[in-house]
Amino acid sequence: MTETPEPAGSREPPRSDVESAVTIRGETASDVQVIGEVTRIAFEKLAVSQHTEPFIINALRAAGALTVSLVAEIDGQVVGHVAFSPVTISDGNAHWYGLGPVSVLPQYQKRGIGSALIREGLSRLKARGGEGCVLVGDPAYYQRFGFHNLPQLTLEGVPQEYVLGLPFGEDIPRGTVVFHRAFSARS
Repeated sequence: MTETPEPAGSREPPRSDVESAVTIRGETASDVQVIGEVTRIAFEKLAVSQHTEPFIINALRAAGALTVSLVAEIDGQVVGHVAFSPVTISDGNAHWYGLGPVSVLPQYQKRGIGSALIREGLSRLKARGGEGCVLVGDPAYYQRFGFHNLPQLTLEGVPQEYVLGLPFGEDIPRGTVVFHRAFSARS
């Protein structure tokens, strides 16, 4: 019997032991404190951070605006977290969400955990009827998930090249994006 060769690039790269040991699940009440700690540690040494990320997550949770909140767990230990929350777009387009913050403990970074959290979160947003997702971030990193600059979406005070969107369908809104007020949390 002759095997048909697979097309180049069709095979998934081998998963590391860490990545294959990761469980992605929705947050529970018992995760709240550890999510704050993981987020604090993940952003602690980042110069671009104002170190408010744990406060943002808590404020989103308190406002009932954590649409999707997932943790990454290895051997029962939470090592990462991602949050998705509703955004407002000035054209009135609804069902768009903001991605962030996404946090992975430093010793587990660069192993696919953040990517797994983001992919699962995007999948859950689509399943909930979401129409798209927007974020502020590094285009080189987020393009792997399908995010790209959408010139018709702007965010006040943010250079356009860092405002990235991922429509889940054909409809792309046009206007100014406003993240939930929880993003102004400082404590």
